[in-house]
Amino acid sequence: MYAEIIIPLALPKNYTWMIPASMQEEVAIGMRVEVMLGANKRYAGIVKKISSKAPEAFTPKPILSVLDDAPIVYEHQLALWEWMAEYYMCTEGEVMQAAIPSHLKISSESVFILNEQQEQDSKNLSDAEYIISEALEIKKTLSLLEIQKLLDKKSVYPVINKLIQKGICYVQENMKDKYTSKVEIFLSLQAQYKNEAALEKLLNEWTRAPKQLDLLLAFLHFEKTEGSVQQKSILEKANATHAQLKALIDKGILVAEKRKIDRLATDANTGNTALHSLSEKQKEALESVKTQLLSHPVGLLHGITGSGKTQIYVALINEVIQQNKQALYMLPEIALTAQMIRRLKQYFGGSIAIYHSKFNPNERVEIWNKVKSGEIKIVLGARSALFLPYKNLSLIVIDEEHDPSYKQQEPAPRYQARDTAIYYANQLKAKVVLGSATPSVETYFNAISKKFGYTYLNERFSTGALPKIELIDTKKQPAGTAILTPQLLASISKTIANKKQVILFQNRRGYAPYLICETCGWIPHCEHCDVTLTYHKAKNLLSCHYCGASYPIVNTCKACGKQNFKQKSFGTEQIEEKLNQSLPGVIVARMDLDNVKGKNEHDQLIQKFEQRQIDILVGTQMVVKGLDFENVDLVGIVDADSLLNFNHYRVNERAFQMMEQVSGRAGRKNDNGTVIIQVSQLQHPIVQLVQQHDYFGFYNFEIQNRKHFSYPPFSRLMSLLFKHKENNIAEEAANHFLHSLTPEIQKTVLGPAQPIVNRVRNKYIWELAIKISKQPQQLQLAKKQLLHYIRLLQVHPRYKSVSIIIDIDPN
Repeated sequence: MYAEIIIPLALPKNYTWMIPASMQEEVAIGMRVEVMLGANKRYAGIVKKISSKAPEAFTPKPILSVLDDAPIVYEHQLALWEWMAEYYMCTEGEVMQAAIPSHLKISSESVFILNEQQEQDSKNLSDAEYIISEALEIKKTLSLLEIQKLLDKKSVYPVINKLIQKGICYVQENMKDKYTSKVEIFLSLQAQYKNEAALEKLLNEWTRAPKQLDLLLAFLHFEKTEGSVQQKSILEKANATHAQLKALIDKGILVAEKRKIDRLATDANTGNTALHSLSEKQKEALESVKTQLLSHPVGLLHGITGSGKTQIYVALINEVIQQNKQALYMLPEIALTAQMIRRLKQYFGGSIAIYHSKFNPNERVEIWNKVKSGEIKIVLGARSALFLPYKNLSLIVIDEEHDPSYKQQEPAPRYQARDTAIYYANQLKAKVVLGSATPSVETYFNAISKKFGYTYLNERFSTGALPKIELIDTKKQPAGTAILTPQLLASISKTIANKKQVILFQNRRGYAPYLICETCGWIPHCEHCDVTLTYHKAKNLLSCHYCGASYPIVNTCKACGKQNFKQKSFGTEQIEEKLNQSLPGVIVARMDLDNVKGKNEHDQLIQKFEQRQIDILVGTQMVVKGLDFENVDLVGIVDADSLLNFNHYRVNERAFQMMEQVSGRAGRKNDNGTVIIQVSQLQHPIVQLVQQHDYFGFYNFEIQNRKHFSYPPFSRLMSLLFKHKENNIAEEAANHFLHSLTPEIQKTVLGPAQPIVNRVRNKYIWELAIKISKQPQQLQLAKKQLLHYIRLLQVHPRYKSVSIIIDIDPN
């Protein structure tokens, strides 16, 4: 017997191994097996197919061992991986790498593992150390090669050694199963003292060691109120020492016992699905969604901001749970899950679990197993939650479906989670509900084309109406007030005087996006990327937001030698400073990638804002996405022009969505919400449409442009990036590839051209954009041709060192 096995590497195809006779009873599809690849590399692969037919071209090696008693993935998951690899033009090994928790993957390579016991202070890390520690937070383990790629240099040992010295990671080189059960020490009374009379006699005759007596009394109290008592917990709560506890154990009064425990915090609360009754409009919308799902696999719930879409999702999920099936609730960002889980637990109690990359590997394995067994009924998560082994998934809710974060950028598979979920649900005969106040152009196009069901909810859940939007012309402001205009400052002061809160949005972090020499116009650039350096005042550094490199502040111009630099434009850090100067005594907080790095920092900041400990929250798009603050009356978009001036076919869509979503944070529980937009292009069509909250006007305006230039939804886009450390070789490779294609496909290609940022981490970039008909046959044919010519380019003597990145349906 022979097995086709997926191993977590970017191999061009899956390889076959022989199943020894002694293992043929044990091996099953979906199990992990240990295999040897090459001379000495061992991997844990997953069995995809079993066949009695031997490969003709070679003699396969034997499987070394079987690692599982039962499959860890279902066959429908393997079918999804195969589709993703084919559609997104990557390998099944890369999909497996993204899909499986790191502690279910085993290899004999040297790996660097996150030390979960170490609390790290990101402010004490260099940029290179921070990049690796963040990657470890997400992936939990990194190989030497992955670290070299992240830092784009061979010599990474100094950085690794610093991280090991700081206790952030450790090295593991042996091959073993990385998952370990969590063990805690529990305390109980010695058997003789479970008799009430014996215990009373002991306490009455106690004469010495009062601290031990206090600890014993504390133990008795917690045993009565909480049942089981953990050693760690009682020592903390009773403020006692290990020596005092040891004395009670040595005297034969208490017994210590090690037990395996569940890492997932259990919540005995059953919740209350009737907690919030639906309004009449919500009831109508709920019935409409249910009716649409009878005849459509996908339904779009288009509800204005604050219309109570979440409560409709809750009602739909509740029906699924009553049928003893599973539901997946997807959000675009990990940051949103913390606030949402608190809301959903009100309805469903402990029957809901969160799953995302910030969980430690052992926790992710335990969630994985509980979802596979069907014990967990509801999963709330970001993109990666789609890969869990659902036993009987019946409903997928994709909230904020328009959000670009559903698209994976790096590394492969570069998949769009929304589209993948729709395909997966179709395979499982499950239903999908897409929700948004500003649906993507493609989704709304599918809805009005009757491919998706459609429900419109045009009324806010509470008494509140959509906020009124005021435009401030930044061209007419006094000198020095471009960041915070007098009108905006006056509105902020009035809002805070009324005991309400303010959100200010600026889509740039840092203090100033760049410095410029006023004498000759020279601008400091990153040495590794073709991008200006951002000034960070708090760190007193210039930083590259592409590769993470930092540089000391430049005082002398390298071009003309003068010392005459001026800061241009502004980021969130400068807005925070200006607010503190203009409004002393007001509590201002900033939410951006510089300020919110740790596992729980985002949620802590949100909770402080919810509890009204913060008056003004300044942030990048982190503050935009789906957060619900009932006390916010004023939202300010500080620089709307920065949203309108990108060179991308989606610029209008992104700008409208961003501004409408930001404005939706204001006045969610009353009629007093106000949005102030500071902009110089007052007559820009998107600004005018946002002011009227006119999504349908925006769609009609945008769809005409898309149709005229044949952009999605009227075509499919593919992007090919050619990267090399020498610009001319990257350009030549892109042109060579273009001229290899058939004339029919060449007609659909734009480029080659360099993107706006044409060098990142010392590699020059050239891009080809390909527009392909939406007909499946033509798409398949084009992909087949492209893969063929990519493989030819990869063996070309001059171009084999060129990196080629394929992105299907790029954002």
